[in-house]
Amino acid sequence: MPHLASLITDLALILTVAAFVTVVCKMLRQPVVLGYIVAGVLVAPQFKSLPSVSGLEDLRVWAELGVIFLLFGLGLEFSFRKLLRVGAAAAVTATVEVVVMMGLGFLAGRLLGWTLLESLFLGGVLSISSTTIILRAFEELGLKSRNFTSLVFGVLVVEDLVAILLLVLLSTVAVSQQFQGGDLLWAAGKLGFFLILWFLGGILLIPPLLRRFAQHLNNETLLVVSLALCLGMVWLAHLVGFSPALGAFVMGSILAETRVRERIEHLLAPIRDLFAAVFFVSVGLMVDLSALAEYAGPVAILSVITVVGKVLSTSVGALIAGRPPRTALQSGMSLAQIGEFSFIIAALGLSLKVVGPQLYPIAVSVSVVTTFLTPYLIRAADPLFDFLWKRAPRHLRQNIERYGAATQRLGMAATNAGESGVFRKLKRAIDTFAAIFLKDPAAAPQAKTSAPPLAPWDAHIAEFTVPPAGDSLGRSLRELAIRERFGVNIALIDRGGRRLPAPGRDERIFPHDLLQVIGNDEQLARFEKFLYPSLKAEKDWSEDEYGLEQLALTGAPAAKLIGKTIRHSGLRESTNGLVVGIERRGVRILNPDSDTTFEADDLLWLVGDRALIRALRESSSESRESDTTVHR
Repeated sequence: MPHLASLITDLALILTVAAFVTVVCKMLRQPVVLGYIVAGVLVAPQFKSLPSVSGLEDLRVWAELGVIFLLFGLGLEFSFRKLLRVGAAAAVTATVEVVVMMGLGFLAGRLLGWTLLESLFLGGVLSISSTTIILRAFEELGLKSRNFTSLVFGVLVVEDLVAILLLVLLSTVAVSQQFQGGDLLWAAGKLGFFLILWFLGGILLIPPLLRRFAQHLNNETLLVVSLALCLGMVWLAHLVGFSPALGAFVMGSILAETRVRERIEHLLAPIRDLFAAVFFVSVGLMVDLSALAEYAGPVAILSVITVVGKVLSTSVGALIAGRPPRTALQSGMSLAQIGEFSFIIAALGLSLKVVGPQLYPIAVSVSVVTTFLTPYLIRAADPLFDFLWKRAPRHLRQNIERYGAATQRLGMAATNAGESGVFRKLKRAIDTFAAIFLKDPAAAPQAKTSAPPLAPWDAHIAEFTVPPAGDSLGRSLRELAIRERFGVNIALIDRGGRRLPAPGRDERIFPHDLLQVIGNDEQLARFEKFLYPSLKAEKDWSEDEYGLEQLALTGAPAAKLIGKTIRHSGLRESTNGLVVGIERRGVRILNPDSDTTFEADDLLWLVGDRALIRALRESSSESRESDTTVHR
């Protein structure tokens, strides 16, 4: 009973202080996360004149639960299908970032006079960003529908996987004083095997079971079942030697493929917020002001290296992956911090007695400094990009845009290719990079027209849940004139599991409708303000079987569309989709009017049933090949 009383007293203290500090932060328009960290500093035992917590170990357990529930919630918002869609770009970006930061951290450690092993561990500490910090910052700033956030979440998932391999690598190097490639390959193979096993088992077992017992799942039961599944996967991940947070994310991603995802998110929200608050307070509790003063020099140097290194490496990695330059910089500014995995790596070095006592307090201090800067860096991304882009050399801007547009087209085409097709697209991507940046004319793909290069499309799909009150309720799409007013298109309406693809202008909007909307960041932001005049948006990414595809008007039957307007083309009916973009002789038309007439060699971008659009495109491709054979 005394132990329970101590735990309750500590929890009451941190929540009271956190509530007061976060209210002040809100009044000053500062991020709430910073308030939690400040609250943790204030209730730490180092302040003798203030009430302080007594059971630090108990609070660490609560903090670990906060990480688990945050990652479970992230998995619910970022399903496996979404991860696969940004998988290649995220893998490239994360690889560049981790390699660069490992190198910078190692060099910084050597310059500070640290040993080889200490420098290697420092590189690992600086290479992994904080999922929890970024997730909460995006929520507070209302950025989760922005184009770059899916890439950031993908990079964070890849980083967590890399962090597991890093722990194995650093452990083997520290114990044996040499690199054991076999151990690393075994860990990578085991990780891949369990991820595939979890994914297949979850997809084949959990959704059917939830559908079968759906009538028995009221809110209370559904919450208990989902938490049981989450913690069960956490236990399994820990049992096989992986991160508990990874297990939580995997289960969230599995449940994201079910129809009860939104209900689980709604039920989980208060639990997640409570434990997340404890986690961020615990970060503040780890701040040792005396150690911060003692290591002020290394902390300042490493904080600068972390911010500058991560912004540059992530931005370059995203550009290499073919993402637009604005998206690349936004991603870099978002990932410029270290977090929970960094503490684990530093603690591992201490437990193996291969690093000095300075690494852990320095890692915590750098984490606090970069966490403090994260919201401001994210806010500064857009104005910084505008400042840099206007002053960049014209030829550099054109080359980046040409490379991004070419890579985007190759990536879209690669989703329809087999293994040989993937390698063919990869070769074309390398050739495109050589032609644009290395000025190798032999590698340049043959262009059909002399149109100027186009920048990558920045339009994307976001989800918005219609609130129970607002000006849009009960009105038809014709009355709302959404495309005319905001420049966006509603590609699909999900109404209680009933899907209405490419809704007509007479379709009406009702409460709790889930709208899939396509547009660029600016257009979606305007639509969000209209839909949520005084409410926080509840939105998500969704590009499952209904998403963005391209169709070239060359070869029958696609060529039969030439000369017809969008309204009379029949594409809405044949693809369950909408024409959301046209590339025509170097000119780009986003969300064209329904009276627009198709012309020869137009490249159409459609949001619709992927299978139907691909079938139309493949039949056109077969027709072109047949015509070529006849002429020969």
